Amino acid sequence: MKTRTLLLLTGLFLCSLAVMNAQEAMTYQTPSKEIAQLVDAPLPPIVSVNATKDWMLLIHQPGYPSIEELSQPELRLAGLRMNPRTNGSSRGRSYNGLSLKNIQSGKDFEVTGLPEKAQIENIGWSPDGQGVAFTITRNNAIELWHLDVADQEAKALTKGIINDVMGSPYEWMPDSKHIIVKTILEGRGGAPEQPDIPSGPVIQESSGKETTLRTWQDLLKNPYDESVFEYYTSAQLHLLNLETGDMKKFGPAGIIRSFDPSPDGKYVMISSVQKPFSYLVPYRYFPTTYDILDINGRAVKRLADLPLIDKLPKGFGAVPTGPRSIGWRADEPATAYWVEAQDGGDPSVETEVRDRLFYLSAPFDGKKVAGIPFKLRYSGINWGNGQLAVAYESWFASRQRITSKFRPGDADSKEVLFDYSTENRYDNPGSFATTQNDYGRNVLLSSKDGNRLFLTGQGSSPQGDRPFLREFDLTTKETKEYWRSKAPYYETPYTILDPDKSLIITRRESKQEAPNYFIRNWKNGKLTALTEFEHPYPGLEGVEKQVVKYKRKDGIDLQGDLYLPKGFRPGVDDPLPVIVWAYPREYKSAADASQVSGSPYQFIRLSWGSPIYWVAKGYAVLNNASMPIVGEGDDEPNDSFRKQLVDNAEAAVEKLVDMKVADRGKIAVGGHSYGAFMTANLLAHSDLFAAGIARSGAYNRTLTPFGFQREERTYWDSPEVYYTMSPFMHADKINEPMLMIHGEADNNSGTFPLQSKRMYSAINGLGGIARLVMLPHESHGYRARESVMHMFWEMDQWLEKYVKNRKVVP
Repeated sequence: MKTRTLLLLTGLFLCSLAVMNAQEAMTYQTPSKEIAQLVDAPLPPIVSVNATKDWMLLIHQPGYPSIEELSQPELRLAGLRMNPRTNGSSRGRSYNGLSLKNIQSGKDFEVTGLPEKAQIENIGWSPDGQGVAFTITRNNAIELWHLDVADQEAKALTKGIINDVMGSPYEWMPDSKHIIVKTILEGRGGAPEQPDIPSGPVIQESSGKETTLRTWQDLLKNPYDESVFEYYTSAQLHLLNLETGDMKKFGPAGIIRSFDPSPDGKYVMISSVQKPFSYLVPYRYFPTTYDILDINGRAVKRLADLPLIDKLPKGFGAVPTGPRSIGWRADEPATAYWVEAQDGGDPSVETEVRDRLFYLSAPFDGKKVAGIPFKLRYSGINWGNGQLAVAYESWFASRQRITSKFRPGDADSKEVLFDYSTENRYDNPGSFATTQNDYGRNVLLSSKDGNRLFLTGQGSSPQGDRPFLREFDLTTKETKEYWRSKAPYYETPYTILDPDKSLIITRRESKQEAPNYFIRNWKNGKLTALTEFEHPYPGLEGVEKQVVKYKRKDGIDLQGDLYLPKGFRPGVDDPLPVIVWAYPREYKSAADASQVSGSPYQFIRLSWGSPIYWVAKGYAVLNNASMPIVGEGDDEPNDSFRKQLVDNAEAAVEKLVDMKVADRGKIAVGGHSYGAFMTANLLAHSDLFAAGIARSGAYNRTLTPFGFQREERTYWDSPEVYYTMSPFMHADKINEPMLMIHGEADNNSGTFPLQSKRMYSAINGLGGIARLVMLPHESHGYRARESVMHMFWEMDQWLEKYVKNRKVVP
């Protein structure tokens, strides 16, 4: 008995040691020099052209922010993430400089007046194109600034009073002389203090009606959360005069989601969040009112009073009843428009009309006017010249998309222009080009006679993407191609500069040449360079990129972007260790799944999420490897998810081996988010890979029971699908090492940090080899330089140990 007790105690002690040894107190690490230099490579500026097409704004990007910046206080409430010190977003993307380029002369101008280490956000051109508004965060507060294009000088318009936690913090008025500004409440006092003793339990009660809600994160949890949410989101609008600097209050204070001046500037439409709040859904589902105020801030019309949206019918086509997609017509001085479901918002209802368009014009004292019907679910409108508009509608289950023209105000004028599958890239007609009208609103760009529009698009084809510019005849519905990208370049339309002179601004790149902007004459082919951004990755010069094509067992065509180290000679040099990086996508058509995507002539693009860095360390990288999951007819893609996934991977591996690129025993697989889910499944259900890297994934689909990705069915509809697809349920079959990385603050619906923790526990408990890295303060994507560097260090160590230096037994 004593011996058995001693053995038990010894076993428990050894188990505790194993658990203790599994924890590592580690500081942030830096990967090898080859990778670190690429991570710190300078980023090219972002480009923005004004409405008059005579000035280009260059927005300069800093490197990754520090972990200190990311560690600022953060509140996570009702789907918002906010910094209580600044009363702004805690996850905003900021820039550190601005400069200007005159498009006609090509001359560059530095912007003066900016503070050192400026954190610039919310950049927007004035309607007349002669000014730029933006915010700067400094001294734990947010200020509104203005750049005058005429003298290239930036000046502060306000003190640190801007409220930037929800929606836009400002909107330009159409006259370009006034800006509506959203500020924190004057004299609001300190933030609510959390009570030491709760006043009672938190209670939720269902209504007895069936609904399907996603598994949201960052939700309100109790009355204290409600009070804090209301404190930071409550705001007051002000009308700011740019010439005098005067500001006057505009309308009542409230939790203001959005505010939008009418095209003529005589009215402002304001949407405001109302109580009761919910603990089940983010703020955008809370009760919301839409009010129209005149330019003096007086209430004119309550356009809509929408209830809490916490009960929707099943299906991706489900929408709430009542007005939605509310806005101003861009082609009228002051006409509001919206759509309303005609099927109760229920996609299971059989009907010829799903949605209908409605209007109400100033002075907003009449009845709403019914507009065109929609056979499918409404998905947008491009307004034109008052006599023409283009409407879009789509249906998820069939992947159908319809584009139609109509005359606003005539409910019977709808005429179909395009009807195609959203999965069929080859048949995608592109998007209609727009320009700004006299109101400063984007409207359809048409020929002088109004009979022709302009289309730009990716131009997917069996030869890859070849972006285009086309003319579309509204009468004959025929297209005429003006220009199309040609090898050895990949060139995309940015904006039509002057249709009468056949001038367009394009973004042009090749395998060796970094992307730059040009003025192209589409008639004579003349090119004039606007920018001269340098090659940002000298360490990757000489790297070979090629699009490789191969077939799956069932005949579906697959492809991937293959990157080979400089000087590598397949069939002469020894095969390489390989990283296969992918993201599964669902299709309802095998033919569509087989279509070619991307271009072999694109410049190498690096980001924190890319695996291409390892080509600098002697690996071959197959990026964007095709992983189609197809379900035709009554079959759903996920009914055979596992088999198709393995078949995709097997085809990729065989291709790499046949090309004499890959050492069969030294191939890793990896992915982010749904790619991580893929990785775990491939390790569980195949022996194709030496190791896996899974970042920010979900592994147990029963934790997302009301659907995920493109899966409409709930867990209770198809429990076998959820079980079969969940690698957590098959963790005992994972017999290759898997590195899991996850942001501790991941707020993506479905990929809770708990998913990786439970998956690691399962593999660990079953005797598998796994490593779990939780990155502090990081969300679904990783931002801090320290986090990104450490992520690459972890991946590098894993690949070196379990792939590159793996001892392969013949």
